[in-house]
Amino acid sequence: MQTDQQLEENAVVLQTLTTGAVSGLKNRLQRNYEQAYPGLGNVIRIVLDEEEERAWDLSSFPHLLLPDLVEAHIERLGLQLADTQHDNVLVPHSFTETQNHQPALAYVDC
Repeated sequence: MQTDQQLEENAVVLQTLTTGAVSGLKNRLQRNYEQAYPGLGNVIRIVLDEEEERAWDLSSFPHLLLPDLVEAHIERLGLQLADTQHDNVLVPHSFTETQNHQPALAYVDC
């Protein structure tokens, strides 16, 4: 049976690990969104901070909610994506564009 002190120590360890996970995630999200929206680093930082606070209010595991909360916030802002030549993990816009509008025929020999 665990004592109250052991439970408290476990909670502190969990809090420390979660805080570290959120910090690392915020750094990755900051880099990814700055690639998608160059020049908007301050706006992205504000969005990340606001949504981190909201994620902590909603869950003891905010790192699970943070990416979706940030994405929804960015969408509400209606920002225009930068036209970049690299694949963007956050916005795979190359998949939504159709380059060829001709029907494709396939031949299957049974």
